[in-house]
Amino acid sequence: MNENILQTRQLGKRYGKRWAVKNLNLEVHRGDVFGFLGPNGAGKSTTIRMILSLIKPTIGETELFGYSLKSNRSDALRRVGGIVEKPDFYLYLSAYKNLEIIGALSGGVRRKKILEVLDLVGLTSRAADRVKTYSHGMKQRLGIAQALLSDPELVILDEPTNGLDPQGMKEVRGLIVHLSREQKKTIILSSHLLNEIEIVANRMVIINDGELVVQGDVSKLLDEGEKYVVIQAQPQKKVEAVLQRLKNIIGKYAVKDRTFEVWMDFADIPELNKALVRAGVLVEALIPKRSLEDLFLSMTEHSNEVST
Repeated sequence: MNENILQTRQLGKRYGKRWAVKNLNLEVHRGDVFGFLGPNGAGKSTTIRMILSLIKPTIGETELFGYSLKSNRSDALRRVGGIVEKPDFYLYLSAYKNLEIIGALSGGVRRKKILEVLDLVGLTSRAADRVKTYSHGMKQRLGIAQALLSDPELVILDEPTNGLDPQGMKEVRGLIVHLSREQKKTIILSSHLLNEIEIVANRMVIINDGELVVQGDVSKLLDEGEKYVVIQAQPQKKVEAVLQRLKNIIGKYAVKDRTFEVWMDFADIPELNKALVRAGVLVEALIPKRSLEDLFLSMTEHSNEVST
């Protein structure tokens, strides 16, 4: 049986008449890399702030390691570390000195531990350099080092790859996997990127407009939804003739915006491609798609329309 180390019940936060988060029920199991997914403005940071007791919820409650955040705040948060949005540091001080000061605020931290977390995030060689000389990616990694100072069992990371270049994103994802597998940390990873969650997380939740949309195992959520392939090819008459012949691997198909959407198992894509080429079809693209991706894309597009 999975051990819940974080559980929220009907958690909500209202600002005036607007609910930033409403009736949110989350379950994070020990050992999870838990993807907390939603478009920008969905309520992810507000939820994380409530979990970390940085803001007070309007309704609902949170339990951490079996302790109520309302009645046992100190015990609940003792084994939790996290960063919310962009980590802030004293730019004129070194990375080491920043971590020393931050550690002192919670009773002090040994030099060995500071060096250990700096090594963990790959900043040992720059430990004595002023933070103002750091790149954005290095500051993000220093923020993760800050979250690890107390050796927490649960690490909450709010958009840790936001604003990073592809290499920086890869480094942070690699660090998250290392923390999970080698350091045995449970991690909540907030992101607005579905592919990022798919790469590193085993469980996930999607929220939109502050409310839960779906929650569960990443693999099941991705696999249980409908799968289809978008075909960009010509001439269309030849494509349709091939699709009508391949009824053994194709469930149904539809023509949409000069492309074909074909419901089928992804394992049969090579056979489909071979049949199209043999029929003299010029294949421009075969794009695997899943209903969960469509759901999230529609949410993201809606969010962008509202924000603009």
